[in-house]
Parts: sequence; C-alpha cells; structure tokens
Amino acid sequence: MESFTQNTKFFGDTNPEVLAKSFGTPLYVYNESILRERMRQMQGLIRSVPFTANYSIKTNSNLTLLRIALDEGMNADAMSPGEIEFLLRAGFPENSIFYVANNVSNEELLFAIERGIMTSLDSVSQLERFGQLNPNGKCALRLNPGVGAGHHEKVITAGKKTKFAVAQEDIDAAKKVAQKYNLKIVGVNQHIGSLFMDATPYLQAIENFLQLAKGFEDLEFVDFGGGFGIPYRKLSGENALDIESTSTALDRICGKFAKEYGKPLVFKIEPGRYIAAESCVLIGRAYTLKQNAGVDYVGTDIGMNVLVRPSMYGSWHDIEVYRDGKILSNDDGTSSYTVVGNICETGDILAKDRVLPNVHENDLLVVLDSGAYGFCMSSNYNNRLKAAEVMIGCDGQPRLIRRRQTIEDLFREFPEYQ
Repeated sequence: MESFTQNTKFFGDTNPEVLAKSFGTPLYVYNESILRERMRQMQGLIRSVPFTANYSIKTNSNLTLLRIALDEGMNADAMSPGEIEFLLRAGFPENSIFYVANNVSNEELLFAIERGIMTSLDSVSQLERFGQLNPNGKCALRLNPGVGAGHHEKVITAGKKTKFAVAQEDIDAAKKVAQKYNLKIVGVNQHIGSLFMDATPYLQAIENFLQLAKGFEDLEFVDFGGGFGIPYRKLSGENALDIESTSTALDRICGKFAKEYGKPLVFKIEPGRYIAAESCVLIGRAYTLKQNAGVDYVGTDIGMNVLVRPSMYGSWHDIEVYRDGKILSNDDGTSSYTVVGNICETGDILAKDRVLPNVHENDLLVVLDSGAYGFCMSSNYNNRLKAAEVMIGCDGQPRLIRRRQTIEDLFREFPEYQ
C-alpha cells in the first residue's frame, strides 16, 4: 500500500502530529498545490470552443478556496442566496455566478434577480413565477437529458427518478411560459449525478442534452453540469477518471454542436468534487480501543457530525495511520477494525471492517479525500463543535483558514445571549 500523503508531500514542511497539537482535532487540512492543479485541469478540459469551468460551491464553501478558484480564473455556480453571498464576498463578479435554483421561494428568486445573477429554473412552475417577478428578463432552463449516473441513488440527478429539471415532454410548456412573459432563454443546463468514474453515461447525456438544446434559438451558453469522480479507493489501486480521453470526446462533441448551432456559444461545466475532494484530508485522534462480540473498534473524535458521507451514503474513505508524526506501514502488522466516532448513534461509523496498521490509543487517523461534502455537510449534532480548517500553502507552511467553533458560537443564535 502506497501512502497518498507521503507521495504528494501533502503536509508540506510539517506533519499531522504538529498540526493536531497546534490546531486540535478533528481538523480539516487542505493542500493548495493539489487544489490549484485540479482547478487548472478543469479549466483546460475543453479547448476547441469558448469554455469555462464553474466551481460548485456546494462541495466546499470555505472563503479561501473560493478566492483561489477566482484567482485561477474560474466562474462559479450556487444553489442558494447564502452561497451567492459567499461568492460575492470572495470577490466573484455578479456576471460570473450561475444560480441553479431548485424549489425556491419568490424571495430567493428576487435575491438573484436584483443582483443581475443568471438564474436557471428547473420546473415550469418556477419559470412561471420567475416570469411574474422579472418579465422581459433573461434566464436559463435546467433540462433532464434522460440519463442519470452516480455512486448512490441519492445523488443521481437525472433520468426517470429525480426531483430535478424539466422533463423533455414539458419543454413546449416551458417555452409557452417564456413567451407569455417575454423571457429570453439564453442558457440550458443539466446535471446527471455525482461521482461517475466512467465518462460514458456523461457523454451520452451530453449528446441527448445537445439534441434538446437545438430547440432553443437564443442560447448564449450550454452547461453540462459536473459529477466528475475521484478514486476514493486509491490506496488499493483504483484508477482515476480518464480526464484526457473525456477531454478529447468533449472537444469533438462541442466543436460539432457549435458549428451546427451557428451562433456564438460558451460551453460550461460545474466540477466541485473533482476539484476539492483530493485537496483535503481530515485528521482525528484514536481515543478508544475496545472489542464487542469479536469486533475490534477504534473510537475517534471523527463523528458523523464531522464527516457524514460514510453514514449517509455508505461512502468509502481511505485511512492512513500516523504515530508521533510518522506514517505506519502495513508491513508492521495489521488488524481489522470498525472505526467509529463519538456521536450517540449506532450508525456513527466511519469505516467498517477496515484493515489498518495496528492502531494504538493517541494515534492519528488521516481520512483521505475529505474536501468535498466534508466540512460543508458537518453539523452541531450532540452540540459538538465544528472543526477548524487549515491550508498547507504552496510554500509548505500551514495557516488557519477557519477557526474551530466555540460553545459561545452555539449560543449566539438565541436572543437572550445576543
């Protein structure tokens, strides 16, 4: 088993033990060099036509990450007024933000309309309300290409069983609503799901999607969505998504469509996980070793409040073990452990029946690929505090990019404590 953190020199000029003692655990740690490399890969994905990659803030909304995305020339997409506000405060211009609305109120629509932010509507009824609020305006329409993909049924966002997007049979109705309010549909977008490792369904969905796009006369952009996966089982040799062949296929498809459409177009994608996931690890400490009914447990401070993906989706995250700042090798002996957190739930399981180097109390567990849907899905369940976040800069030095919560932070929502 090769070490990801060692091979990438993830911790720069420091090590997990120094970071844990300096900033506490659990602790999210990002590597700026990896982050920028992934952003540049996505920015160069399509070369034959005008193109931009929108960073999907829902995967990770830390302001430092957003400012790096802006520095790398990315645009961004948002799912809520809160995400829009974060992007604005990070420095993104209004015209670089794409609001992908889903079942939102008039107040949320107005929030975007008043700021001149391009908005995508994903139902005929939402398009109707947008038209009432913003007649003669411009907007985008989210279409269902009829193909879905993803690592779990909860993250498949296209096809026959999804709450998202305008179905093909409703496109004519949507056009009538647009005509009623003199709305110009200048963009169409799709998103088929999250964490595909085979680009075939994605490319198939794009072919279907572009056939639908031909029916819109005023397009300024088409947005293929995201969903690019990363190898969560990299320590056992899982292959990465073949970005180069995906890029070649997209170049061919987009070039052909641009020529057929005959009007200037910008092509977009919305990667989030691919950019953020591998740029981050989560450090926690082993506090308990015990056995129950023949099962060896490692009890840590990484509860489902800190990283919910394994409990919610059954997701796999590779784990490396460090002792006194040095990584442990399987060559020194292994055991099968169920790694659990400190939350009062039986389902608070980080890894089940996982073969790891023999763990001692006070060892550090380094959970890989935690940058996407890690901190942003964390909670204060059991009134536990949200973790701190640290960035290892391109210079190899760590800096705090979000402080750890305090108990007083939890009380600030109550009027008597304000």
